[in-house]
Amino acid sequence: MKVPVRTAIPGAIGLLVCAALWEAVPRLGLVESDYLPPFTTTLRALGDELADGAFWSALGDTLTGWALGLALATAGGVLAGLLIATVPYLRELTTSTVEFLRPIPSVALIPLAILLFGTELRSVLLLVVYASFWQVLVQVLYGVQDVDPVAEDTARSFGLGPWARVRHVVWPTALPYVMTGVRLAAAVALILTITVELVIGAPGLGHEINVAQSSQAVPDMYALILVAGCLGVAINVAARIVERRALSWHQSVRSEVPA
Repeated sequence: MKVPVRTAIPGAIGLLVCAALWEAVPRLGLVESDYLPPFTTTLRALGDELADGAFWSALGDTLTGWALGLALATAGGVLAGLLIATVPYLRELTTSTVEFLRPIPSVALIPLAILLFGTELRSVLLLVVYASFWQVLVQVLYGVQDVDPVAEDTARSFGLGPWARVRHVVWPTALPYVMTGVRLAAAVALILTITVELVIGAPGLGHEINVAQSSQAVPDMYALILVAGCLGVAINVAARIVERRALSWHQSVRSEVPA
């Protein structure tokens, strides 16, 4: 995905301004450096982290929990959404249940996850899948609702069976919604992965951030937070690239004028 120069340059300037402010605020004494070390100090700590094998192991644990949770949530959300949306009785039967379960904060289930699985990867997956599943499911339901009734009636008149109609009529219409749901779920999955690691002590970046904070290694803590932020940006960019490629045939993508 190409980034227009007129967008990239202001973004880069904004990052440089934020880095300069981060450097200046503790050095000018506006904030104690014990609580907010200068940006250059944080960068040195980041370099030390990158040279440590434990950091890469923690990063791998975080990415594993994120990827598995997102994959399970996506598969479950797409299948459940298509099934519920294409069977009117199921839609009526599950509406109240979905509206009841969806608003429940995933972090409220942390005690349940600890009770069931302790600090294992399965605790991370339980909460990540729960939070991400609804993002995909709701978008799939919206996508199926957007199917043109005339197109569906035409496909039925040509003798297409239920699954053929899903493949040739429903799925192309719902795919943009699905990709939006996956992109949203990817961000939610990362947030929940690091949050669960931070709270329950499951292996990963969240756990390392908690250890750094507890041991008063403040520069290391900020360095790990920077890594988490960069990871979130990378995931969002990757999700957008996948979305654009998967929807290269769609009008919303083809109509974009490259800079």
